[in-house]
Amino acid sequence: MKREKALGWVIGIIAVLASIVVFLVPFAFILIIAAKTAPEAANLDFTWPSQWMLWDNIQTVLTTRNFVVLRAFINSTTLTVFSVGIMVVVSAMVGYVLQRRRSRWNALVNFLVLAGLIVPPALVPTIWVLQSIGLFKQIFGMVLVNVAWNMAFCVLLFRAFVASIPKELDEAAVVDGASPARLFFRVILPLLRPVVITVIVVQAVMIFNDFTGPLYFLPGNENVTVQLTLYNFQSQMLNQWNLLFTNILLITIPMLVMYIVFNRQIVAGMTSGAVKG
Repeated sequence: MKREKALGWVIGIIAVLASIVVFLVPFAFILIIAAKTAPEAANLDFTWPSQWMLWDNIQTVLTTRNFVVLRAFINSTTLTVFSVGIMVVVSAMVGYVLQRRRSRWNALVNFLVLAGLIVPPALVPTIWVLQSIGLFKQIFGMVLVNVAWNMAFCVLLFRAFVASIPKELDEAAVVDGASPARLFFRVILPLLRPVVITVIVVQAVMIFNDFTGPLYFLPGNENVTVQLTLYNFQSQMLNQWNLLFTNILLITIPMLVMYIVFNRQIVAGMTSGAVKG
């Protein structure tokens, strides 16, 4: 027993050290480069800056190209909030119906959900569809693309979690006279809080940090998102490494803080329904 306990402690220490190397060391490197002057940052070495220039670099990044980074934060936040909001509500409804109500359409819907996970996105047909309905280069068009690409994963999470909720709650609410909408929003949805938080955090991080989607579907300076602002300080002939790493630091911190704050809820939501299905 003591030997197994000691082995568990050793494995835990190794895991912590590995986590520090994998996650904290790169973040520390970004912070150090962002705090350097341009000549020092050009060396890209892991050394302490001779002069701490982090605040000056932040001001430069925020004011570049008429505050394009601030405009990008607004666009990315708008895109993330609407995309995640639609995904949470629609995926929760679909997952609930798939788990609770058996019909001849379930097999087809399950096939479509799995296809959404397996089939890769088609860029050119998607652009053609958006142009046809007048939503190309529009934030709402990108919202619909995010919902279509990511909803299958969310549906599977909600369906697995609904399986752990007793059906007796549904029956009791129906006996009390609750309508289907009231049953879902007043009884079921509050019980889905762990998986709701999981979907919000995971999808928010994914959408906020998405680079290829806005690059293809949101061209133009007015639609710029935070990931596309990295082009401001990187080109074929010139790389402003201190400003580039400062920009990376600014766009990384919001999602990093949210992930750390809701870490326990994410684990609970991902593992719910793993035993009872």
